[in-house]
Amino acid sequence: MGFGVVRERGGFAHDGPSTYEPIAYGVLTTLAGEPAEQRLLKLYDGLREVIRTYKPSHVAIEQLFFGKNVTTAVTVGQARGVALLAAAEFGLAVSEYKPAEIKHTVAGFGKADKPQMQRMVQTLLGLDSPPKPDDAADALAIALCHLRHARIRALGFR
Repeated sequence: MGFGVVRERGGFAHDGPSTYEPIAYGVLTTLAGEPAEQRLLKLYDGLREVIRTYKPSHVAIEQLFFGKNVTTAVTVGQARGVALLAAAEFGLAVSEYKPAEIKHTVAGFGKADKPQMQRMVQTLLGLDSPPKPDDAADALAIALCHLRHARIRALGFR
């Protein structure tokens, strides 16, 4: 499970455009052979530690996309449940975004591929190289999507 903590600097309340600062990003990993409940517990503990360490004001996650692989959808749904539980435990509001919405918001194209998304995340965050692994890059993209949508909402638009 990827995570990304991003801060917005500047913007409409200041002179000049917004910039985004990556605070932390990475992945929470589990072993494939472990029982599902142990894997979910490790994800939960890891998310709690990320929240305790970085004290985010909000949590943004990707909406569940049902593809052809039902087993994957169930597993992803369980991991999302853990993320929602961790957010609720700390009293954090959660926003959810569809994959195409994230791609459109970050890359300007709802069907952007992974390399395009990684390059846009790299550019927006001023990173020396595209973020790795893919799950961390995806988490950063979701965070950027949320920050951009939060600005629109702050201006009174939906």
